[in-house]
Amino acid sequence: LEISSLSENDILVLRLDLTDRSSHEAATNTVLKHFGKIDVLVNNGGRSQRSLFVDTNLDVYNAIIELNYLGTISLTKYVLNHMIQRRKGKIVTVSSVMGIMGAPLATGYCASKHALQGFFNSLRTELTDYPEISIIQICPGPVQSQIIQNVFTENLAKSLETSGDQSHKMPTDRCARLTLVSVANDVKEAWISDHPYLAVCYLWQYAPTWAWWLMNRMGKRRIQNFKSGIVSVQCVPL
Repeated sequence: LEISSLSENDILVLRLDLTDRSSHEAATNTVLKHFGKIDVLVNNGGRSQRSLFVDTNLDVYNAIIELNYLGTISLTKYVLNHMIQRRKGKIVTVSSVMGIMGAPLATGYCASKHALQGFFNSLRTELTDYPEISIIQICPGPVQSQIIQNVFTENLAKSLETSGDQSHKMPTDRCARLTLVSVANDVKEAWISDHPYLAVCYLWQYAPTWAWWLMNRMGKRRIQNFKSGIVSVQCVPL
């Protein structure tokens, strides 16, 4: 309000729980009642993971899918119904480079992001009769945020003891700016990362056998560090 020409009526903040899917329709209707339309939906809710599969309770995987995947597509469903009526809109989903590759200590997180990639790529093909509805997927690499402090671990009651250094990651404002550029230009999928993480994405896409070899080498060191209590966030994209 202090740095723009917006008025208080131009801003509406709603509390929303992605895992409470029964509340998503009402939240969507509240926004429509206030603004009259929804131009852009940005799906940006989710939690990451730091745990080995063999040590992780299955209810952790259920919680990851409920939040990262089912919560996202539930909200999308109600907003998309409105956009189809208008025949216009943008649905932007913050996925991850983990949605196009795999990495140790994040099996559930990777699975949820792969699910989002598959869902929205398929949804895009269902909307060919609505060329003005854009499906945009943003795949960030390591970005400075609090995602590490809030990761899932091997059980739902346990939190990560240390978050490690984040100075090597992309600044949050740069990631946000590149996301906005991607949205403004209707980029279907944007990989937003610095090197060497971005180079690994291209390697995984175009030379997967080499990528698997490299990931095995880096993954082994990452797991050793994890077991030793060292939060290693530099070997592979987050």
